[in-house]
Amino acid sequence: MLVLTRKPNESIVIGNDIEITVLAIEGEQIKLGINAPKNVDIHRKEVYLSIQQENNEAAKTETNILEKINEYFKKKP
Repeated sequence: MLVLTRKPNESIVIGNDIEITVLAIEGEQIKLGINAPKNVDIHRKEVYLSIQQENNEAAKTETNILEKINEYFKKKP
């Protein structure tokens, strides 16, 4: 993990087109501004993990449905 120190209004750049700026520091909270292309998804980590979990559950459900349909047609005379 790379650890950087930044003050308000200072930035870091990721790749050629993502810039993260420290907008404010208030107690134990930091406000960040993120400039990135529209095709780059940006989520808080807890939201990202929730999306991943839902996607995994949906993928499992789809597989189960397809397996049951397949079994149904195999049993038909």
